[in-house]
Amino acid sequence: MSDSFPRLETDRLILRAAKLSDAEALYHVYADADVTRYLDLEAIASIEQARRIILHRSDRFRSGQAVRWGIALKSSYRLIGSCGFSLRPGFRAEIGYELAPAYWRQGIMSEALTAIIGYGWRSTHINRFEAFTMLENTASAQLLLKLGFQEEGILRDYGFWKGTFHDLRSFALLRGDRSAK
Repeated sequence: MSDSFPRLETDRLILRAAKLSDAEALYHVYADADVTRYLDLEAIASIEQARRIILHRSDRFRSGQAVRWGIALKSSYRLIGSCGFSLRPGFRAEIGYELAPAYWRQGIMSEALTAIIGYGWRSTHINRFEAFTMLENTASAQLLLKLGFQEEGILRDYGFWKGTFHDLRSFALLRGDRSAK
């Protein structure tokens, strides 16, 4: 990955680094229990918690562990969610994403993930993008399938957050799968 944070643009979106000045916008995303329902994160209760999330993601980028873009509509530049990937051993990366409910089912996350996956193919040696969803998160599973990910099965008690174990559906998109699209 690059030393400077990669800014990406799509038809409707700007994918950029979140800044501390974005903390209030991200607070409104992460304070919503519908957004965090399937995440390993409780709904946050303060703008300070949003600031800590921004700083943590910045540290992970600087250390070469992950890149997490803030998602903004070109029309407003205000963050409405985020998406990104964490690098894993063996030329793998795990993607993650969330979006404010007012923007669900408008193709925004599909547009954003297409851009970051393309960046990953061009700028890294990633061979496999992985994603894991809770069984109940059918919208996320449908999104991944739409993007060309293949479901690989259910990992029993694979995740542990919010005080309980979770079965997760495993999805993957391989570098070689791109030629099939």
